[in-house]
Amino acid sequence: MELINKTIELVKQKLEGTESGHDWFHIERVWKLSLKIQEKEGGDKLIIELAALLHDVADPKFHNGDETLASKIVNDFLTEQNVDSETIQKVIFIIENMSFKNRNDAPANLPLELKIVQDADRLDAIGAIGIARTFNFGGYKNNLMYHPDIEPKLSQTKEEYKKSNGTTINHFYEKLLLLKDLLNTITAKEIAEHRHQFMLQFLDEFYKEWNVSF
Repeated sequence: MELINKTIELVKQKLEGTESGHDWFHIERVWKLSLKIQEKEGGDKLIIELAALLHDVADPKFHNGDETLASKIVNDFLTEQNVDSETIQKVIFIIENMSFKNRNDAPANLPLELKIVQDADRLDAIGAIGIARTFNFGGYKNNLMYHPDIEPKLSQTKEEYKKSNGTTINHFYEKLLLLKDLLNTITAKEIAEHRHQFMLQFLDEFYKEWNVSF
């Protein structure tokens, strides 16, 4: 527990003042979701907890696209805590390979621990919380909420996705509605069903109100 508590302290410090869709509370939800999934699916609990807590310690989109900073921070911190090198490398592997934008670059036969943390992170991107986070981040980037003449860009490359400044509603089609079918574990898929349907209901209501159609 001492290692977990020190990890929490580090994450809270690193994410202080961060955009609220990617703040400590996001990390806390992913951590708790990971533990719930791990209870049913198995896997190394310590690796899952560390990866869940540290997965956004230096999100590239808030660090000028630097995709190496998080791994360096994690390696330095866990080394200072006398964590063995094998565990450190497993945690870093999860962090480097779990994101949506890197899904096409990830190696085959991913470890269960990665699948669990990835599922937890993706679950937090859908449902009511997912909707709130999406609009919050859209506002943070000053993106349009919706424009009927701007179509979603499906099948984006990694670079296109990173540079995208499309509307917030389009983000549902470009990412959020895709996540249910990208989940790994049975437990996560069961949780996702309701959240996915909630987003579809929200979009239906959004279009009705936008078009003043009752």
